[in-house]
Amino acid sequence: MSKSVKDCIILTFLTIIVTIFVWLPHILALPNFWGLSFKEGFSTIYRNFDGLEYVIIAKSFYNPTIIANLPQTLSANYYAAHFPGYALLILLFSPLLGFLKSMIFVSLIFTCFSVIIFYLLVNDFKLTDHPLFLSFIFLILPARWLIVHSVGSAEPVFIFFVTTALYFFLRFELSPRPLFILSAGIFGMLAQLTRPPGILLFLALIFYLTWKIITQKGSNLLRRTISSIISYSPLLLIPLTLLGVFYLYSTAYHDFFAYFHSGDNIHLSFPPFKVFNKNEFWVGSMWLEDIVYIFTLGFLGGLMLLKQKLYPLAFFVLTYLTASTFVSHRDISRYLLPIVPFVLIAFEKILTSREFKIILPIILLAIYLYAQNFILQNTAPIPNLELFN
Repeated sequence: MSKSVKDCIILTFLTIIVTIFVWLPHILALPNFWGLSFKEGFSTIYRNFDGLEYVIIAKSFYNPTIIANLPQTLSANYYAAHFPGYALLILLFSPLLGFLKSMIFVSLIFTCFSVIIFYLLVNDFKLTDHPLFLSFIFLILPARWLIVHSVGSAEPVFIFFVTTALYFFLRFELSPRPLFILSAGIFGMLAQLTRPPGILLFLALIFYLTWKIITQKGSNLLRRTISSIISYSPLLLIPLTLLGVFYLYSTAYHDFFAYFHSGDNIHLSFPPFKVFNKNEFWVGSMWLEDIVYIFTLGFLGGLMLLKQKLYPLAFFVLTYLTASTFVSHRDISRYLLPIVPFVLIAFEKILTSREFKIILPIILLAIYLYAQNFILQNTAPIPNLELFN
């Protein structure tokens, strides 16, 4: 058995162990742990936003009549902000597990896949001398990531598809085989099917290819452009999938642009950085200094990736971050989770240093308590979960 296979098995076990460790006080329904009460048991994990909303989509597939008969109070149009990829995976496993367990299972299995593809990315492209340790760090950092991959959420699925798309894109850049770029297009398509920001992956790669064509030496510009359009054409699967989702909405809601009419789910606003206005609907706080640090680390990471000549990754990070400056939502750390794998690569030397390993146990406790405090508070007011199975 090769070292890579052994490392992937280790990472799978670590993912399961970390997840169980997060679930443990909920499973035991501990009345007091570090001052936190887990007396509601495992239902807290099931009831965390936004997993149940994807269960509703899995049960209804956006049919307004079915949605109206389910135990929820939101309008049918609200669910147009949630793309169907994660819900379809929940539906796939629901005959065996039921909808609630399927929701959690999909999050867990795609967390495993995300950590493994991250390992393959840093190992196959020699981006670190410590691929196993850096992959473990990706499992627990940032703390917001630990939360979303321990409950029902679309992020693990989306991050796996985005990271895999970029993995195959990098492989195509090194060895231009049609299978690699086709794989990049297919996984990009699946990312788009899972979450609206999937289109940012397409835009980032278009920006990168435009930069590459302009700066490339050799044949004339027109010939390079035509050659690139032909070579990278599978990437068009991404915007075509977006149009496909909107067509689905046109049949379900009789509104091709239902996504943009889904109420306060659309958090984009102009000018940028309106997240620092406490009067914005999804902000409501003046305690926002952490967002400054998040953007600082993000943009710095993007520039460091440029310096390391990891251009496709850098373009993705910088494109995604730039778009996120127009998001006015307090939970910006969640919106930026898709760039985390690549920012970790940018800071690889610090994260694998002896000094970081020394402080890691202290940080682990802080991450764990933050995660539990957040999970306990971030619950939907659902009195009877059985109605969702």
